[in-house]
Amino acid sequence: MSSPCHVFKTGKHTVKLISVHQEDSQSSASSPPPKPLLVSAPCEEGEFPVLVFLHGFVLYNSFYSQLLQHISSHGFIVVAPQLYTIAGPDSSEEISDAAKTTDWLINGLVHILPNHVQPNLNKLAIAGHSRGGKVAFALALGYAQTSLTFSALMAFDPVDGMDKGKQTNPPILTYIPHSFELKMAVLVIGSGLGGLKKNIFFPPCSPKGVSHQDFFDECKSPACHLVAKDYGHLDILDDETKGIRGKATYCLCAHGKAREPMRNFVGGAMVAFMRAYLEGDMGDLWSLRDNPELAIPVAVSIACFQD
Repeated sequence: MSSPCHVFKTGKHTVKLISVHQEDSQSSASSPPPKPLLVSAPCEEGEFPVLVFLHGFVLYNSFYSQLLQHISSHGFIVVAPQLYTIAGPDSSEEISDAAKTTDWLINGLVHILPNHVQPNLNKLAIAGHSRGGKVAFALALGYAQTSLTFSALMAFDPVDGMDKGKQTNPPILTYIPHSFELKMAVLVIGSGLGGLKKNIFFPPCSPKGVSHQDFFDECKSPACHLVAKDYGHLDILDDETKGIRGKATYCLCAHGKAREPMRNFVGGAMVAFMRAYLEGDMGDLWSLRDNPELAIPVAVSIACFQD
């Protein structure tokens, strides 16, 4: 059995972070993106698979810069749109905007990447965190149409509302086991502390009944479910998140002792999953499956793999 430990560490590629604004005109050959973007890409010459990553509720895409760079260092281009800065309970508009951003990749992405870096849009994945995880599921389920085809879906602590029966529009969960008609492999990662209250003033950030377990229960194989026992809903964010919103991320949700271990775990699991289902290399993922206690660098309470 090969060791997958390297996926939880920084990869071999040098990475460049690129901010793209709607008013920017990087090239006369492309139009500006529908939404501002944070793009993380390898700098070395080559063709790389692409991941669209969707941020959580009222969070900035820049809060995920360390996670995005971890993934890119292993040979992936990550495109993270800023879908909104202020939002209500309805996520229909951001589902539509995520679809438009995905279609923009066809003609727009190559013009903002480093020289000699080419996106392989035949190897495309979608991922999201929190409400962004719900949006990723919605897009994969066809709630909005795209011209491109996703081959893998990943969600960290996806949230479909406040509680069962209090889902936000459009509701994604049906509470019918294995009911999701998805034509792709799915990775669902949960936080063991996400269902706990940080204090008496705020509800859990990942309430039971509308979170990772419920999403996984509706997936068909191939699907994987990993839950990090001692970490919280926002522990995949950067070590330092600035501004009022950034400071709030330390106060709203139950959290672990540090963010780096959880972020490296999530990034590594995503890399192993994309290698398996975008590139056909199952080795790292099967190592996680066959011996999760030794292979995974954080304590996991659930490690379920449905082939």
